[in-house]
Amino acid sequence: MAAHLKKRVYEEFSRVVQVPAEEVASKKLRLCKPSKSAALYVDLCKAANATDALHFLLRFARKPVEAESVEGVVRILLEHYYKETDNSVRLKIASLLGVLSTTPGFSPDCIVEDLVTAVGNEKSHQVLAQLLDSLLTVGTQLPQSPSVGQRLAEVARKHLSDASFGVRTKCLQLLGRVGAVDGEAPGTSAGGARDVPTVISDFFGDQDPRVRTAALKAMLQLHERGTKIQQVIYEQACRLLADDYEQVRSAAVQMVWVLSVLYPESIVPIPSSNEEIRLVDDAFGKISHMVSDGSWMVRVQAAKTLGSMSQVSPHFLEQTLDKKLMSDLRRKRTAHERAKELFASGEFSSGRKWADDAPKEKVDTNTVNLIASGACGAFVHGLEDEMFEVRIAAVEALCRLARSSAGFAEKCLDFLVDMFNDEIEEVRLQSIHVLREISTHITLREDQLDTVLAVLEDSSRDIREALHELLCYTNVSTKECIQLALLELLKNLNKYPADRNSVWKCLKFLGSRHPMLVLPLVPELLSTHPYFDTPEPDMDDPAYIAVLVLVFNAAKSCPTMPALFSDHTFRHYAYLRDSLSHLVPPLPLPGRKQVHALDSADCQGVESARLFLQQSLDRVSTIQNLEAPGAQDLLIFTIRYTHTPALMVTTVFMCVCVCALLFLQALHEKLWNTPVPLCPERSGTAPAATRQVVEETYKLEFMYSGLESSQVAVIHHVRLQAKALQLVLSARGAHGSVDPVVGVCEKFLQELDGFHRLFAAELPLLQDGFAGKLAEAAPRPASRKPSELLRILETSLRRSAPLQLSLPPQIHRATANIIEPTGESDNPLKFTSGLVVALDVDATLEHVRDPHNSVKVEVLYPDGQSHVIHPKPGDFRKPGPQRHRLITQVYLSHGAWTEPSQVELRLLLAYSSSCSSSAGDSKLAWSDSLDGLPPAESAVEGTIAFSDPVKVFIMPKPARR
Repeated sequence: MAAHLKKRVYEEFSRVVQVPAEEVASKKLRLCKPSKSAALYVDLCKAANATDALHFLLRFARKPVEAESVEGVVRILLEHYYKETDNSVRLKIASLLGVLSTTPGFSPDCIVEDLVTAVGNEKSHQVLAQLLDSLLTVGTQLPQSPSVGQRLAEVARKHLSDASFGVRTKCLQLLGRVGAVDGEAPGTSAGGARDVPTVISDFFGDQDPRVRTAALKAMLQLHERGTKIQQVIYEQACRLLADDYEQVRSAAVQMVWVLSVLYPESIVPIPSSNEEIRLVDDAFGKISHMVSDGSWMVRVQAAKTLGSMSQVSPHFLEQTLDKKLMSDLRRKRTAHERAKELFASGEFSSGRKWADDAPKEKVDTNTVNLIASGACGAFVHGLEDEMFEVRIAAVEALCRLARSSAGFAEKCLDFLVDMFNDEIEEVRLQSIHVLREISTHITLREDQLDTVLAVLEDSSRDIREALHELLCYTNVSTKECIQLALLELLKNLNKYPADRNSVWKCLKFLGSRHPMLVLPLVPELLSTHPYFDTPEPDMDDPAYIAVLVLVFNAAKSCPTMPALFSDHTFRHYAYLRDSLSHLVPPLPLPGRKQVHALDSADCQGVESARLFLQQSLDRVSTIQNLEAPGAQDLLIFTIRYTHTPALMVTTVFMCVCVCALLFLQALHEKLWNTPVPLCPERSGTAPAATRQVVEETYKLEFMYSGLESSQVAVIHHVRLQAKALQLVLSARGAHGSVDPVVGVCEKFLQELDGFHRLFAAELPLLQDGFAGKLAEAAPRPASRKPSELLRILETSLRRSAPLQLSLPPQIHRATANIIEPTGESDNPLKFTSGLVVALDVDATLEHVRDPHNSVKVEVLYPDGQSHVIHPKPGDFRKPGPQRHRLITQVYLSHGAWTEPSQVELRLLLAYSSSCSSSAGDSKLAWSDSLDGLPPAESAVEGTIAFSDPVKVFIMPKPARR
């Protein structure tokens, strides 16, 4: 019996059960993080005194808290708050409650009542102020909850009578942020909604200046939220302009400006007079008086505010440019009033003295009632201020007012021109920019132009180029002005040869704007004579080219000017028309071919070419899969006939067609029909094609701006398709090795998971593509074996169709043009080997996102060495929207050479796939939610060449011994 039992026991333990692989559920790891609330509770329990508790709270505040742990932490903090007697600990807890309420994913409405209860029971003024600040943070997080706002407003009103200025300040801030506005709080009356501004205005006269400042800012906050501020507080705000406290005066300036915008045509009385004036004029005079304030910050704000008051009367506006009070800005009594006063006094003329009965009116500056005498010449005071910030603010204010008034622009022209001689470069530069903006309203006289052209001697390149830009759009009055401008520009060209392109561009616009003034100067400029032949000038002279650019652009609008040209001038025109076509316009010369018709035909063909491109994209979208008959021929035809120069920007989307063609050629190779053991590791063009596809997708994503989210999804989809093809090719070339294939599969699955997370909203648009076919064949590809996954990927690649693309409404390509060096010089740069030589680089950048971090300069030496330089942020200028200027120096160094050789210089656009794309800025937070595994492509970085290379001759010489 025992032997039989022993046999059964062995049989019981030796049984083998085989479970099918399909039934084994995949195991998932879940990382459990320790609870923040539990750790905080343990720390607070360990605290023996208030110092230890404060130490634990400070250490806890340095660590982030997850959204799911915030509620538990808040409860522990509140529990300890009620038990704590030390004010410093309660103050820190109140601060932490406000910080925790801003945690993303946490709803702060659950702690409102606890904070309100704590406010009602608190005796310490500092802790009470901090609790109110936390309530202010909570109210800011819940702007759509009228009940919470009403509750917080009640708490603020209750503590407005507190003796501490800090509590009153926080209460006013709370009322301004969450107080009921017009149209809110349906459960309250309309009068209750209007009571908040009244309550706040009562504190305009508070004894503490910080409370007065908070009251003014709270009223401004109510205005920003839509509350109608009443005009009755205008007098209070005007009185606060003379406050002793700087911050009060600054806030009062803002309040007076707001009221002038709300009630510009209201009539207000003038003190100590029976006269009345418009509110906007009165506010303008009072703010003008603040330009002479004792604080330079108030002066800056007052000057900036004056620039936005465009509804002021013209005579008040002109008074700011004259320090002497004009007679029409004081009240003058009529002759009838003066005679009546004389009659009432009982005095009559004796007749002994001539005109002794003439009315005599004494003007007292203290009785001037229409505008304060201190406000006269406000802009003059601002332009002469000792602080350059005030001068810049005054210049900007003049610009804003002059743009809306041509008469005021002419009157302030002399003042702006005088600012060209300021000692601060920033002020001079801003004055030039301002004059450029109002150039349509002004015409420079010869004396003014002389002052303007004196700036061309400035050593700053930014100043000189800004002045060139100003001359491009400025009108001058006489031909002497044109001659003076040309002479000074030629001096500038001789002193600073690097300004060549900027000077030529300036003369181009100067000639096109003043053809009639250039016409009488043509014989002198071209050195022609009616009887004698003059020598032919040298075409390599930049000064002569500058003169020709001026004359040829003037001749475009003056048909009689070509008759004054000599024979060599026509030859020079043909040369410059071919070499500098962007500076020399086409001229209707007699006996020469006209080019206007060709230019207009090119412009008219843009729309038709764009329509043809859209039709081509529609034809490509009819391809069901890459193995459809005729698919390859259609793709080749589309790519060949859509490469139109007029559509150089939009035809880049044919890159998707190129990618589809490369996929098709790769899938039709003999590589796919060869057994795996006989497959060579690197054969055919498939690996090179897939690498080219990946490079093209990075160019599409990072070189183009204005892409929509669906187009970015298509770009990522094509990249994912290319990486799937790379996976299949690498598996076929692995020769049976399992470990590399498993690693590549895991990396691809991570990228697939990241793609689905990033473009979850665009997945329905990708059903016919590779991602859709892969989802149909394998809903859960992570559970597949590598061999089965490879088979599914191969099938999905064959069945997928090219995705349909729609042309974006506005797209721009990042481009770069290297101006200097030109690469035309045959004289090599000589320097001693081992040392360095500085090479000036000047380039224009168009539509480049974040050029300070993405633009780099690459130097390629003849021996294959390359050197990448990252320019400094100060080397970039921004002359216009979506346009940047790079002016830097590149240092070259090499060993000794036997003869000069060319060095290639080009600009690179650096990119990182972890950075946001043009349309996916808000979709990259998913990487933080992965289980500790960032997407595999987050580490992909590279550079894209987006400028034509420029070759420079250099000659490193051996060092002398």
